[in-house]
Amino acid sequence: MANHKTKLELTWIGKENRPKLEPRILVEDPAKSYHAPFRTGKADLFDNRLILGDNLLALKALEWEFAGKIKCIYIDPPYNTGSAFTHYDDGVEHSLWLSLIRDRLELLQRLLSKDGSIWISIDDNEAHYLKVLCDETFGRANFVATMIWEKRKSRENRRVFSFNHDYILVFAKDKASFEAVRNPVELSRDVLVRYKNPDNDPRGPWQSVSANAQAGHATPSQFYKLKLPSGKVIDPPKGRCWLYTKERMQEEITDGNVWFGPDGDSVPRIKKFLKNSEDAGLTPETIWPADEVGTNDEAKKGLIELLPDAPVFDNLKPESLLQRVVHIATNPGDFVLDSFAGSGTTGAVAHKMGRRWIMVELGEHCHTHIIPRLKKVIDGEDKGGITEAVGWKGGGGFRYYRLGPSLLQKDEFGNWIISKEYNPSMLAEAMCKMEGFTYAPSDTVYWQHGHSTETDFIYVTTQTLTREQLQKLSDEVGESRSLLVMCGAFRVKNLDEFPNLTVKKIPKAVLSRCEWGHDDYSLEIAALPLRSAISDQQSAIGGEEGNQPSAASSQRKPRTKAERRASAQQSSLFDFPAEEKKR
Repeated sequence: MANHKTKLELTWIGKENRPKLEPRILVEDPAKSYHAPFRTGKADLFDNRLILGDNLLALKALEWEFAGKIKCIYIDPPYNTGSAFTHYDDGVEHSLWLSLIRDRLELLQRLLSKDGSIWISIDDNEAHYLKVLCDETFGRANFVATMIWEKRKSRENRRVFSFNHDYILVFAKDKASFEAVRNPVELSRDVLVRYKNPDNDPRGPWQSVSANAQAGHATPSQFYKLKLPSGKVIDPPKGRCWLYTKERMQEEITDGNVWFGPDGDSVPRIKKFLKNSEDAGLTPETIWPADEVGTNDEAKKGLIELLPDAPVFDNLKPESLLQRVVHIATNPGDFVLDSFAGSGTTGAVAHKMGRRWIMVELGEHCHTHIIPRLKKVIDGEDKGGITEAVGWKGGGGFRYYRLGPSLLQKDEFGNWIISKEYNPSMLAEAMCKMEGFTYAPSDTVYWQHGHSTETDFIYVTTQTLTREQLQKLSDEVGESRSLLVMCGAFRVKNLDEFPNLTVKKIPKAVLSRCEWGHDDYSLEIAALPLRSAISDQQSAIGGEEGNQPSAASSQRKPRTKAERRASAQQSSLFDFPAEEKKR
């Protein structure tokens, strides 16, 4: 009987369908970028990024530069409740919701650093499906915990149950690595009141813990008679043993670390000093009360005070909630990412806490809420949220980006051509992303637009290159280096004449890799194309190019020179109009 391996997984309609994402470039709009007019200190951060555009395409655009570099991801995706929020279409059919979230989670997983973590706000409608989906994406062994956040303190009497909590699912890229760097939380007021100093110990306030432990794993050296300062001799309680051996216990008594009560006649307890506990902090708990991390209503009131003329958001997350997430998961200077930025709470909190941040938002509230909010944070005019708690005074800045247009568009005859919105530098950057090169144009060497190693370069041009031009390139590159040439066309039959060159035509070389011209993968049903439309586009792109590659083939990993040369052998000439002067 055959032994068929199976796995436990979540299935839904359309799970097998995956988008072939185009790795877009990001185009900065300096008019919307913003920074403080002065530095407040060395810790000021100016390389934060605010990106306007579809978040799936934006995550793909970030992948090459930030894969493995993001320490903390917090997302607050639409909950799929059907409540039709003003700023989100929150009523996506269940299977569609799972597919759209899955596609984003897979990219987010690749962006996380090894010791990074992702925190996802969700409610009862999809929480349990999301947990299983995250098990598949991150690995069940990398599940950290589920936080229960008390989002409201008032009772909702119009419903069968008053839903007062949401969840935050926490997964790590690698659980052991995350646990090694996870930060403790600060001591709460409830904990601080336990510390007293009844014996006027010069080391300051302390609280005590039992000096005995369960006997199940004890050694014989932990069972002995102990003489109290009063002269009384006692044994450990039944079923218990002393916490230390007799020798160690005597050392602790001599050092003043054991408390026998004011009369020296009580069961011993071990003193734990506040000064030591403050450094160690507390292990985070999974229930987060509203009194500690705030509520939706508090966040809403705070945003109204900060931006009185902006439309009001529903279900805002309070800054104190994000403060706890960011504190536990990161340290100053680490990257924090939010691809469902909403009103910009994650970026505002990360900025005030000295973390670098990236936010992505598709809606117009990127301009009506996020930018005005961040400007007030940078200018030191935001007095609410966690400002006072962290001592925020202002400073830093951010850069505003839009997703670049699709690289290819169809001409009047239905042929795929390079978009007319692309100038030479945009085209060079786009091809670097497509081919897995770091975009780094040289100021002195015209054919060095990027590199994959110290000796492997890429050159992008829309010219039709002649044999003489290719020979000149080959001579300049030399035997110790290699060059990938992406050009409009070339007039050479035998490319083996140039062993240090790999020559490809654009757009033909990339035509079948992506869904070109697809600008919206958002969580709105109306924005999604019909399956038949997707099939038609894939057929049009495939055509003479053969079968479509898998989604994995669109990953921007450098290929070997031999692989590049093999894929570059083309029998027909694609005459693309020259848009650049010959160098």
